[in-house]
Formats: sequence, C-alpha cells, structure tokens
Amino acid sequence: MTELDLARAQMAMLFAFHILFAVAGMGMPVLMVIAERAHHRTGQPVYAELARRWAKGTSVLFAVGAVSGTVLSFELGLLWPRFMAFAGGVIGLPFALEGFAFFTEAIFLGIYLYGWDRISPRLHLASGVLVALGGIFSGIFVVTANAWMNSPSGFTLSDGRPVDVSPLAAMLNPASLHETIHMTLAAFAASGFAVAGIHAFLLLKDRENLFHRKALQIALAVGGAAAVLQPLSGDMSARFVARNQPVKLAALEGQFETGRGAPLRIGGIPDVESRTTRYAIEVPKGLSLLAFHDPDARVQGLADFPREDWPNPVPVHLSFQVMVAGGTILALLSVVAAWRSRKKRESLFDRRFLIAVASCGPVGLLCVEAGWGVTEMGRQPWAIHGVMRTAEAATPVGSLLLPFAFFSLLYLGLGVASAWLLRREVSASPFFPTGGGAAEPSAPEGRE
Repeated sequence: MTELDLARAQMAMLFAFHILFAVAGMGMPVLMVIAERAHHRTGQPVYAELARRWAKGTSVLFAVGAVSGTVLSFELGLLWPRFMAFAGGVIGLPFALEGFAFFTEAIFLGIYLYGWDRISPRLHLASGVLVALGGIFSGIFVVTANAWMNSPSGFTLSDGRPVDVSPLAAMLNPASLHETIHMTLAAFAASGFAVAGIHAFLLLKDRENLFHRKALQIALAVGGAAAVLQPLSGDMSARFVARNQPVKLAALEGQFETGRGAPLRIGGIPDVESRTTRYAIEVPKGLSLLAFHDPDARVQGLADFPREDWPNPVPVHLSFQVMVAGGTILALLSVVAAWRSRKKRESLFDRRFLIAVASCGPVGLLCVEAGWGVTEMGRQPWAIHGVMRTAEAATPVGSLLLPFAFFSLLYLGLGVASAWLLRREVSASPFFPTGGGAAEPSAPEGRE
C-alpha cells in the first residue's frame, strides 16, 4: 500500500465514522423538538419523557461527533496540506459558518439539557429549536464545501493558483443546492429509521408500552417523509451529475460505451477489462430518461474519457446500487406505514410490521455511507474536480501507517464507548401504560 493509499484509507475511515454522528446531529434534535411540542400541545407526560431521553441520546452523539469532527479537521491539514493551501482561501467561508452553527448547537443543547423546570416552557422549546437548526446548518455548511470540490467556482485559476476569489460564489457553487437538500433528507431518513428501528425492536418485547409507541410514530413520520421526498432530490442530483460530471455518471451506472437511449442497470458488476457490466438487469432507455428526461438522450461512456481520469467503476457502481436499493426500501416502507396509519393506527404495531421496521433500522445509515462513497470515489482521481488531483493534494511526508493505526484504535474506542452509553440509555426505557399515566420510577422487572 502506497503513502497515498494510506492517506486515502485514513481519511475514508475518519469520514465513515464521523458522518454517522453528523447525521444524528442533524436528525435527533428534530425528533426531540417534535416530542416536546407534542407535550405542550397534549399535556401527556410520555412526550416530555421522550424529549428528555432523546436529548440525552443527542448529547452523547454530539459529544462523540465533536471529538471525531475535531480530529477530522486536523487531519485535513496534516494529510492534505496542498489541498488546504489551495482551497483554504476560497472555501473557508462555509467552514467558518459551520463553526458558528456548531457553537450555537453546543450552547443551546446545554440550555436544553439543564433548562427543564428552570426556564419557561416556551423558551425551553425555543432552545431545542436552535439546537436543531444549529445541527442542520452545521451539516449544510460542510456539505457546501464538499459540493465545491465537485463543482469548483468563485475563483480564477492563474499559474496554478486561485485569484479573483469570491468566497460567497464559492459557497453558493452550482452543486451546493442539490447536495445539501440530498444530504439533509438523508440525515432525517437515516436518523428517523434508526430510532424507529430501535423502538420497533423494543416494542416486540413490550407491546403495550406507550413510550415506545409514541417514539415509533414520531420517528417514522420524520424518517418516512424524508425517505419519500428523497427520490426527488436524487433526480436533481442525477441531472446535475449528468451535465457536469459525465465520467462520474458513467462510473456509477457502469456505462462504458457512449450511446443514445442508454439502459438503466439494476445490480451488476462492472468489468473494466471487457468494458461491460455483467449480471445487471437492464431497463431499456432508463438511464437516458432519468438523467436527461429524454429516452433518446446521448449518454457518454467511460471510453470517451482518458483512462487516467476514470473513477474506479466497481466500488462506485456498487455503492450507488446499495444507496438506491436501500432508499427504495425505506420509501416503500414509508408508504406502507402511511397507509397503515391512515387505515388503522393500531396496525403500526402489528408484529410483522414491527419486524420490518426493526430490520430496516440500519438501512438509512448504510445508505448514507454508500452515498458518501459515491460522492467521494466518483470524483476521483480529483480532489477538486478538474483542478487538483488527489495525488497532488496529499502530504509529501511518509510513515502514515502509524497514525492510521492510532486513529483507527481511537475511533474504535469512541465507537465502543458511544454504543455502550446509548445501549445503557435505551435499556433504561420507562414504562407508560397505553391508557396513559405517569412513568414508573424504573423499568419493570424483566423488561429492558
């Protein structure tokens, strides 16, 4: 493994870990605020308890996300100093704004956690709203910077250096709108279904606990709405990639040859040697229709581009297939949930449906990981599309194996600690009878 491979592997590991906590930081506060708002509206204590429990979970995830995010920001400078030297003056604005959003989230999360019964209910709810907005905008600003890497703008290139820099134009680059919408919806869907999956699992053992029933309904409503809207943002993303990054589109669709009426491939494995995608189910003209809204549109294949400019089509295509398949499952499950809720709300707690929701709990998070893989691996070999190759951005310093091992162990420890804290919180869930009533002082005997 080369030093460049080690730098890429270390960065991939850091992002794969941190993005899960970033997603939770965007989605969990929304659930928390909805639960508290429901308590204000109905007066039912179960909603207040839900808000408190979700706030504790949010604080654990926020703390781990803050640590992993801080490490990640240092590693950007250490592993990719040439990238930071080039991009820092161009795309620094969203990173600065992300700092403000992060501090807003941190300050008001503290007020929210310790403000119960100390400030008015309205102010307390308002602090929760600011936590949610801080988390959402923190994610949006980071994704905006990533969008700039896919669609660099706001500067003129002169002798390999950026001049005439407009930080605002860089932040509002052409890819920022569709990427931020796509990521925000993904965060809501992933968080919603992860939480719904946990409570569905607990309901299988504790069917009459109103606490888990209300939690499942709120989490499914947020996750389901995002999952149903996600295909619309996916359509925006596909059309942008088709127009601006055709080699990326060719890699993620396993399209090797240029042609009109290109088929949409479901599944399959790209074979670079034979320049075909094997074992795929092909939908005639499907790719041309989805990417250009024209069944006879011309789609460029990988063969149209120099070989050194190709992303590796195998992991890009497979990641894309995982993302689409997972997103489709969640969208279908959301439609079923809405239909069941409209027909008879009690059917949401049917055993078979609960098993389906519990099984799909991790799917949203898997889609987030796969989607991030599509974005990052699909941009290769460029760190900044068309401007700076990844090999040019990497550090010239060697011996990266030791820090890679150190940070892998550090993140493993963080992951184990956060999982233990969350499991402890979940296992101490209170019991509320379905007829309404106050929480018992502790979990009933034999009930986790």
